Amino acid sequence: MLPDTLHQLPQAERFAYAKLLAFVTRIDEELSIDEMAIFEQRLGTALLSPNQRKEVRTFLKDPPTLDECLGGLGPISGRLALRDATLMTAADGHVDPEERQVLDSIAMHVGLSNDVVDRLLEWVLKGYDWMQEGLDLLNG
Repeated sequence: MLPDTLHQLPQAERFAYAKLLAFVTRIDEELSIDEMAIFEQRLGTALLSPNQRKEVRTFLKDPPTLDECLGGLGPISGRLALRDATLMTAADGHVDPEERQVLDSIAMHVGLSNDVVDRLLEWVLKGYDWMQEGLDLLNG
């Protein structure tokens, strides 16, 4: 589990965060197992009520607009959403141009440059390499 303070944020921001992640899963109109695993893990961290979790899952089939998602985010929840959206978009091994455009839009919304998106993508790749090393150690 990623260390952060998402669960300490106001409920409305946690819901907006989860709604944005649901939107991100649908950018390329494919929902991979890896994206779904990250989505469910992060949804658990948001500590939403069962009804809110159910509502957020409906967004996987019928996502809101990006503007609707960004509207409820605060500065901290927006930055955490950017980090986790980056994890999700890279989960299938590549970031499509549409996914990159959304990441850049989220960054701009929270006052960060596109350079931060580049650095987050590098961070994600390092993390995946690190996880692969662990599997290699077990299988080696």
